Amino acid sequence: MKILKILGIIAAGIILLALFGITFIKTTMPDVGPPPTVSIEVTPERIARGAYLAHSVTVCMDCHSTRDWSKFSGPLVPGTLGKGGEVFNQDFGFPGTFISKNITPAGVGEWTDGELYRLITTGVTRTEDPIFPVMPYYKYGQMADEDIYSIIAYIRSLAPIQNEVAPSAADFPMSIILHTIPKPGNPQPLPEKSDVLAYGAYMTSAAACGDCHTPQDKGAPIMELNFAGSFEFNMPGFGIVRSANITPDQKTGIGSWSEEFFVNRFKAYADSSYVPHAVGENDMQTVMPWMMYATMQEEDLKAIYAYLRSLPAIENQVVKFTPASEL
Repeated sequence: MKILKILGIIAAGIILLALFGITFIKTTMPDVGPPPTVSIEVTPERIARGAYLAHSVTVCMDCHSTRDWSKFSGPLVPGTLGKGGEVFNQDFGFPGTFISKNITPAGVGEWTDGELYRLITTGVTRTEDPIFPVMPYYKYGQMADEDIYSIIAYIRSLAPIQNEVAPSAADFPMSIILHTIPKPGNPQPLPEKSDVLAYGAYMTSAAACGDCHTPQDKGAPIMELNFAGSFEFNMPGFGIVRSANITPDQKTGIGSWSEEFFVNRFKAYADSSYVPHAVGENDMQTVMPWMMYATMQEEDLKAIYAYLRSLPAIENQVVKFTPASEL
């Protein structure tokens, strides 16, 4: 009986410590500092730059609009720009239900520029809550301030759409871990385009190419396979699609691709004659927003190509798609 009493005391102590730890994390983190005091002038130049980034590079509109998944690559539904409501949940392998927010002026019109800046670059909301990094804010936090300002200016220019979005909710223990993820941003200057590798590295990071083209183990990227593809996307009704190896490996990556072939691989979807084809159950589908990346400037695509070619070649043969009927 004495042993059982001691074990009970130990168990109670462990529970109290765990509760204290959880309370401490949830009340003191994330700790990224207050939103900066900044007032962003909305100019035609910033709106144009922000529109380019939000549609063609950082592809903010990809997640914050409605995509038509009955067509290949899920093109954006006209009239839904920024309205939010896209769901990323357990069906897709996420540790919770995360819903993209309405970023039109109807959704974030009351946010200050500083609050938007902090959210985009650190993942912390105006109410000091962390968001799940479906949005790669850790990459956006490394972008030049002027580029972030331009994205904010563009968001301010969107047509307001009234769309009440349900709150996101992380599963346990992600609901606790989530508070430890946001970190202060580390803005970097925009490299000169003449420095092709540095500029290509910047654009590759801004587009978060490595996020989708690097496999993960328990949520952490497997750096031995950095950019080597095989990240799995569960797409209910279609199957599992896996990202391509974009390292310069000759056999399994893009080592045999010329610059022209690489650019044309994207620009094929920008051709005015291209119409996304319909996809049905068990058909090959992809999360890659080809129609958006296709509008990236050729100079930027060439810089990304040059940067990818500078990476270590990793041999990794990827099975790109497994239909639902075979799972």
